[in-house]
Amino acid sequence: MTASALRPLTLLLAAAAAMLSTGCVIAPNSTEASTQRMDDVRRMSDQATATCGAGNVKEVNAKSFTCK
Repeated sequence: MTASALRPLTLLLAAAAAMLSTGCVIAPNSTEASTQRMDDVRRMSDQATATCGAGNVKEVNAKSFTCK
């Protein structure tokens, strides 16, 4: 094969490699981390209700809460 015949083949292989290397990467244990955050918010919500009283909770997140 001549050099001019190899160029399209090289470009095709480079394009195929680029297309195959772009994929979705899923972080390991992402479901477990999400479940843990939901549990943390649920616990903090229970604590906020006990501290502030029902209907007096302004904001809750996984690490803190504020009363009205």
